[in-house]
Formats: sequence, structure tokens, C-alpha cells
Amino acid sequence: MVRRKKEKKKRAAFGIPKGIVLLATPEGWRISVLTVDPGMLCGRLDVPIGTGPQDARDAAALMVTELARDVHDTDVEVSWDPPQELWSWTAHVTLASANAPASAGTGN
Repeated sequence: MVRRKKEKKKRAAFGIPKGIVLLATPEGWRISVLTVDPGMLCGRLDVPIGTGPQDARDAAALMVTELARDVHDTDVEVSWDPPQELWSWTAHVTLASANAPASAGTGN
């Protein structure tokens, strides 16, 4: 009898996102994604240097939602906080309501 090797499930490269920090720099837009499993991903946002703040926020939100869907098979929602500085934005990332676990009070 031949046995198959058990394949270990590969752990996701990063945890589910919980926050975003977006910074405008002279070299372009920089992004940091905070994750639930105390971690952070940092890098350059893939948009042209002259991209406006609203378009950069849209691109960052799209990137994070696509990563959560592709890596964790879950949908997330991004809500941006009012800016504290002209060159810096933060956002909260939450699980979309369709993916939220049923509460104990609903009987489900």
C-alpha cells in the first residue's frame, strides 16, 4: 500500500489586515498595512508619483481588499479617518458584514 505524503497547508504570508497608513513622499506614495497577528507590511504603492490623495487612497483600499480576498478568502471594508496631516492618512480595515460570525444572541 502506497501512502501519500501529507501536504502541510501553507500559512498565509501575512495576517488579515486591520489598518492602513498611507504617506505622501517626494519619491511617491508609501503604504503600511497593519495585520491582526501583530505584523506590518510596508512598501511603495503602485501608482504614479503625481497621483492625487483620493486616487491613492482608492488604490490602497483596492490593494488591501484584493489581498485579503486572494490570501485569506475573506472580504474586508476600508474606512478612512479624517487626515491629521496633509501628507498622511490612516484607515481601519474590518471584516465585511457578510463574513462576520453570527452573534451568540441570534441562536445561529
